[in-house]
Amino acid sequence: MGLFQELKDRGLIAQVTNEEMIRDMIDHGKATFYIGFDPTADSLHVGHFMALCLMKRLQMAGNKPIALIGGGTGMVGDPSGRTDMRSMMTPEIIQHNCDCFKKQMERFIEFGEGKAQMVNNADWLMDLNYVELLREVGACFSVNNMLRAECYKQRMEKGLSFLEFNYMIMQSYDFYYLFQHYGCNMQFGGNDQWSNMLGGTELIRRKLGKDAHAMTITLLLNSEGKKMGKTAAGAVWLDPNKTSPYDFFQYWRNVDDADVLKCIRMLTFLPMDQIRDMDNWEGAQLNRAKEILAYELTELVHGKEEADKAMDAAKSIFVGGVSSENMPTTQLEDEEFSNNQIGVLTLLVKCGLAGSNGEARKLVLGGGVSLNNEKVSDPKQMLDKSTFMDECIIKKGKKTFHKVTL
Repeated sequence: MGLFQELKDRGLIAQVTNEEMIRDMIDHGKATFYIGFDPTADSLHVGHFMALCLMKRLQMAGNKPIALIGGGTGMVGDPSGRTDMRSMMTPEIIQHNCDCFKKQMERFIEFGEGKAQMVNNADWLMDLNYVELLREVGACFSVNNMLRAECYKQRMEKGLSFLEFNYMIMQSYDFYYLFQHYGCNMQFGGNDQWSNMLGGTELIRRKLGKDAHAMTITLLLNSEGKKMGKTAAGAVWLDPNKTSPYDFFQYWRNVDDADVLKCIRMLTFLPMDQIRDMDNWEGAQLNRAKEILAYELTELVHGKEEADKAMDAAKSIFVGGVSSENMPTTQLEDEEFSNNQIGVLTLLVKCGLAGSNGEARKLVLGGGVSLNNEKVSDPKQMLDKSTFMDECIIKKGKKTFHKVTL
């Protein structure tokens, strides 16, 4: 079975522009493809997983990935799937985020001469002359067609700024530029990017002729992939300083029964024959499937040692006795206490169990927080420093445990 067929069997391909040609290019390692990443944070999160795994699969088959960091388009903001305007970032913050991305991507793909490349579209977009862009690129786009694109429809009622309206032109120009300067002949993206991607293919055709081989493939990201991203944004990061390997493991261990086999199929590198054998698993077997999913992905991101630790810790907790060994731990410093006390909401945020005081308050009021097996019901509760002299275990929900020490 060729790679393209495997991608289809794994549920990764939603739409293509020329299946026969794309199949030939991917199966024979002739694709130089790009996937774009917005540098809106200093870490990738699990919503990026599908794209990262796809890049790895394609590179293993001899194709060449280009990781395009949207340093230029990040100055504008993508209207796709948004109801508000994205805040602006400084060039320094964008560059810092790009550097962090590359370190994490190196877990998935190999960079170097003749291998994967990372490029930043700020390198060409920031130097564009506005009038020249209008004449060279703007003339190739129909405003009527652009307004029919789903990514713009979602913003029309609340107000679409002219700044954001330019996003499609800028993304299309990216493919045009990469095609000319990097030999990029294929682009991948989510369903919400389809209009922008077709814009890039059409721009190449109109500027360079209909024989230019510019292909587009859309990943099935709107459902499974986007759902993972929305659940994870701000919470489940690939950076171990933001989400510990244990919490990362637990995120995948706790996926819904209906999603576990989809995730295994789309995100792991287990052979398809093995995955097909799991299709009829149910009941206790699904718990085993979740362990497999969590272990495979934790090993991919954090390495075998951390995956083993997370698995051992999870099993200790699962069988009833809460073992603190290998449990994610936060160490409190003296300066974090005021009058030898710390608020429970501050503690939850400090431990990474909540993204903000507001989120922490909802957890407490919802009965989702225990401290040393005692339910915390008052969001204003203050904890004495002496609480942490011995081992202190915070429990969030039913399965997330965290140790706090001094």
